[in-house]
Amino acid sequence: MLRGKTALVTGSTSGIGLGMAKALARQDARIVLNGFGDVQGARDEVAALGVEVDYHGADMSRPGEIAELMRFAADRFGRIDILVNNAGIQHVAPVQDFPPEKWDAVMAINLSSAFHTTRLALPAMREANWGRIINVASVHGLVASAEKSAYVAAKHGLVGLTKVVALENATTGVTCNAICPGWVLTPLVQKQVDAKAAANGWSNEEATRRLLGEKEPSMQFTTPEELGELAVFLCSPAAGNVRGVAWNMDGGWAAQ
Repeated sequence: MLRGKTALVTGSTSGIGLGMAKALARQDARIVLNGFGDVQGARDEVAALGVEVDYHGADMSRPGEIAELMRFAADRFGRIDILVNNAGIQHVAPVQDFPPEKWDAVMAINLSSAFHTTRLALPAMREANWGRIINVASVHGLVASAEKSAYVAAKHGLVGLTKVVALENATTGVTCNAICPGWVLTPLVQKQVDAKAAANGWSNEEATRRLLGEKEPSMQFTTPEELGELAVFLCSPAAGNVRGVAWNMDGGWAAQ
């Protein structure tokens, strides 16, 4: 379905981003990976699906490096057809104790990076009259949780940015939408499970059950594979008029 298209997925060496990259690769899209961690492992997983794949290690908190990433992808494959803004970090603390430098870092990576990639990707997408921008927000782009002020603010901002980009391109072949997962068992969430278990003397299984029970009525994690398939749908002809949506896949979290 996506043969001849190039997808850039930020924060894609593990978790949601890698799941989305692999789902797009299964549709024959060329993939540009970005992120830290097991880069070679991620490259190998995507390449095993029979598509061209490359990698750029831009720090998504640095606008200059983001510009280098965008140039690299365009030089390597011609242009970016599909942009998935997935890079994200988390810090948890009450507002009065929240370190300002942590606030700035969360905002830079979770929100500002998507602005920078989007502004740089749009001209070529508009010229071709086809493009898909998918912002991986969060159910926290729709509702709040205590002690996550920066994350919630950034994800709400990302949903707002999604709507503006969708409106500005509404008469073109370029769409912009957000995906808003609930709990997904990524390395980021596993750290929260581990911390909850350690703080309360629980087993990992008990900490997982209590984490899900607080928010997610389905009592199950959404998977990166499920989110990847939603991204594939948003790139399909069937989603050509899906514009400015914040699509939650959260086990009923935001329905409460």
